Order: sequence, then structure tokens, then C-alpha cells
Amino acid sequence: MSSNEQTLSIIKPDAVERNLVDEIKNIFIKNNLIIKESKKIQITKDEASEFYKVHQSKPFYNDLCSYLSSGPIIVMVLEGENAILSNRKIMGATNPKDADENTIRKLYGISIDKNSVHGSDSAENAKKEIEFFFKN
Repeated sequence: MSSNEQTLSIIKPDAVERNLVDEIKNIFIKNNLIIKESKKIQITKDEASEFYKVHQSKPFYNDLCSYLSSGPIIVMVLEGENAILSNRKIMGATNPKDADENTIRKLYGISIDKNSVHGSDSAENAKKEIEFFFKN
């Protein structure tokens, strides 16, 4: 049974800075994910803190928030069959060193923090994260 779903994807500051937006978007498209919405924004540290609230208790939380708010990001709604899982496979492991060949993080990630992309990890989070950036 196939399910068409939506997920949130963020192209993080390190990738935007290195002009990788088109390359990354093309990887999603080649993997049958449709970019339903896309916008370039810059968020404040407070907004980043709110967005990453689930990681509040983790040691990297503060750095993560500082980093996500350090430059422009591209936020996108991706849609397709099993989009959440599909996007996570395309992105690769959080640490680029552990990511599979030809995943976005293996290709472009610099470090565990500057790993170029974010993607929702569940249907529940996808819904919350899409609403966070695309409040209609």
C-alpha cells in the first residue's frame, strides 16, 4: 500500500552558503519527491530554539539553535510516496562520516552539526514542522 505524504526539509546554512541549493533540490526531484513549497528565510535563535525544542535536553541543543539561525535557510515541503522515510534515506545518517554513499550528507555534509539538511523524522513531527514554517 502506497501512501502519499508530506515532510519538511530544510537546507541548512552551510549548504546555502556553498550554493548547493539547486543540487540538493535536484536530488529530491530525482528521487520522486515533489517540492510543494519552498522559501528562503532567516530565523532568529529564539525561533530555532522553538523549532528544535524536542532536543532541549541534549548537549548539542544550544549549538544547533545558534547554527540554524546563523544564516539563510531554505525550508521546503516535500511530497511523495512515503516521503518521510524516503527523505531520510536520501539525507543519510546525521553524521556525514556514517552516511551511505551518494546521500546528501555524505556528498555535502561538513560535520555532525553542519550536515547540510534537516528532515522530519515522523508523521507527527512532519505535521508540526510544516506548520511551524508554513502557517497558512
